[in-house]
Amino acid sequence: MNPSARYVGDRTFVVEDIDAVPPGPGQVRIDVAYTGICGTDLHILHGAMDHRVRLPAVIGHEMSGRIAALGEGVTGHAVGDPVTVMPLNWCGNCPACAAGHTHICHRLDFVGIDSTGSMQRCWTVPAGILVPLPADLPLRHAALIEPTAVAVHDVRRSRLRAGEHAVVIGAGPVGLLIAKVAQTTGAAVTVLELDPHRRAVAADLGLPTVDPVALDPAAHVRDATGGAGADVVFEVSGSAAGVRTATELLAVRGRLVVVAIHPAPREVDLHRVFWRELEMIGVRVYQRDDYDEAVRLVYSGQVPAERLISRIVPLEHVAAAFQALEAGGDVKVLVDCGGDT
Repeated sequence: MNPSARYVGDRTFVVEDIDAVPPGPGQVRIDVAYTGICGTDLHILHGAMDHRVRLPAVIGHEMSGRIAALGEGVTGHAVGDPVTVMPLNWCGNCPACAAGHTHICHRLDFVGIDSTGSMQRCWTVPAGILVPLPADLPLRHAALIEPTAVAVHDVRRSRLRAGEHAVVIGAGPVGLLIAKVAQTTGAAVTVLELDPHRRAVAADLGLPTVDPVALDPAAHVRDATGGAGADVVFEVSGSAAGVRTATELLAVRGRLVVVAIHPAPREVDLHRVFWRELEMIGVRVYQRDDYDEAVRLVYSGQVPAERLISRIVPLEHVAAAFQALEAGGDVKVLVDCGGDT
């Protein structure tokens, strides 16, 4: 039996049994324990990625589980090992790969979007994308390693260091993770968020949080930095207002990190960029070092996984899980795929 949640288009998932794929050479089969739902999965539900997703599609890439079977030639792993995956398959031949930037390969297969994902009981993947986990790390916590790796990559790209001041615009799941990872560098962190529930979640996680409507964020940041401005701003809101605010907050030679996927071109204050010699940094997915650091941060509790998990929903109720996330009251919703019973 291999129950799976398949996206069939028109905002609809169908839960049904499909054949489990036996692992071929160089592959492993995983019994999936948990799969997290992220913003990209919501974009798929809304039909915004139908040009990439081949219907009917099993999606999902924020996952944890245990190895159930090994294909021929797989070494260094054993049945029963707890694992997650870094869901990237690159070509190895394009200019990006040749330059060492395999994570942004020109022909990247993002597993769980461009190919079959983890929202199923049994999942067969290349052994090369496995990431081993500590034996005593709860698998529900391990399902947050992938989004934590996103945050680690973003903070590393920003070059944030101890003593600097960072502002995170947007306290959704990725924004919260960026803020927590940023704190581990020794930097001061301020979170800007319009939604009162998200502000409350951020404050509960020990993050200084500002309502940008009730308080002028530029004035607040100037006061907090002795008039200098923020060294780094992470734009995670995906809004035009977030982009406008970001350039206003930055100090001389400050770094603007564009995290959110903006659905349309945005106006940017290029005079401000010129006047203060600002940098704009793009960030996309992660590299293996980011994953290793994400495992460490989740395992050590520096990223408080348990407090970020809002609810766990059985696979057969996957539609309710997406509805809960769309409603906006949850941080991280996990789908229990049944592989940890």
